[in-house]
Amino acid sequence: HECHHSVKKPVDCTDLYKSGQTVSKTYSIYPTGNAPIWKGGWTVIQRRMDGSVNFYRPWNQYKRGFGNVEGEYWLGLENMYQLTRNNKYMLRVDLEDFQGNKVFALYSSFSVGPEAGEYKLKVSGFKDGGAGDSLSGHNGFKFSTFDKDQDVYQNNCAKLYLGGFWYSACHGTNPNGMYLWGEDSTLYAIGNVWSTWKGYAVGMKSISMKIKRVS
Repeated sequence: HECHHSVKKPVDCTDLYKSGQTVSKTYSIYPTGNAPIWKGGWTVIQRRMDGSVNFYRPWNQYKRGFGNVEGEYWLGLENMYQLTRNNKYMLRVDLEDFQGNKVFALYSSFSVGPEAGEYKLKVSGFKDGGAGDSLSGHNGFKFSTFDKDQDVYQNNCAKLYLGGFWYSACHGTNPNGMYLWGEDSTLYAIGNVWSTWKGYAVGMKSISMKIKRVS
């Protein structure tokens, strides 16, 4: 006779840590119960680092997720909703410029609403790690892409600023905008900028968003 025992799939990296997986490396997690997502320590939901992935994408791609978990990457709005719906999460945004300077911003509460509400962002509890707060102004807004305009601006923010994000009218940060390779003021605010740190003309060398369950 074969013996089968049921193993509970880890929902996020906190589950992995509690199960004894304390080495920082890439693991499989299952926020929706079946679709594996990979990352160790904090759960990475967004990462830009080298301009290798095109982030100017339609709604269904932002819903599903894209990129490479070891590189540039978007976890997917549905996964973010499934992860944050039942547990409280904090968010950390890490930024680095092309001169090697590193800063971050922490938010004690982060969640993404269901698709029926257009994956609305809830973020609060800012703590400064040198970056300033470019994200709180996006709190309460729906997600927008070039083919699904749900911002509060008369024009399409996603088309204007070449990304997909929780645009308002339009943004304080544009993590999924163009990868500018540093400073470029010729086209206003289209880059992967964090305005409270470097203004609207300087794209980040790297920008990543990661979440962690709050006990």
